Amino acid sequence: QPQEIDMSSVVAIHNTVNERVWKQVMEYERFHLGSCPNPRLEKFSGKANDLSLKARLRTWTGSSPPFDRHDWVVDRCGKKVRYIIDFYAGMPVAGKPMSIYTDTRPAVDSPSALFDRMRMMGKEWLTNLFG
Repeated sequence: QPQEIDMSSVVAIHNTVNERVWKQVMEYERFHLGSCPNPRLEKFSGKANDLSLKARLRTWTGSSPPFDRHDWVVDRCGKKVRYIIDFYAGMPVAGKPMSIYTDTRPAVDSPSALFDRMRMMGKEWLTNLFG
């Protein structure tokens, strides 16, 4: 449990992580900027004790479970899109107090969300292949 003196650091880390997650959400939302140029976060909920399917599969294969999970609902100009964010302890980085890896993706609540996830996998594959 953080002490009061540590709270400014905790808040800074929290804000940095949330900004990174929003950037990751926007990577998916860019697929829809033609129909919705200004998506916005409508709500979020913490689900620390509720493993996502992907996190559960990862733990079955020997990976550590996430230390937290959030679900964010984005308002895409009237369409509600749920995102799942799993938070993992990242690899240690010299000179940094901590490292957090976030796995952010649309929940597969619709064919459109599944298609967006497949598009992102293709985009990442091509980026890795061609730089």
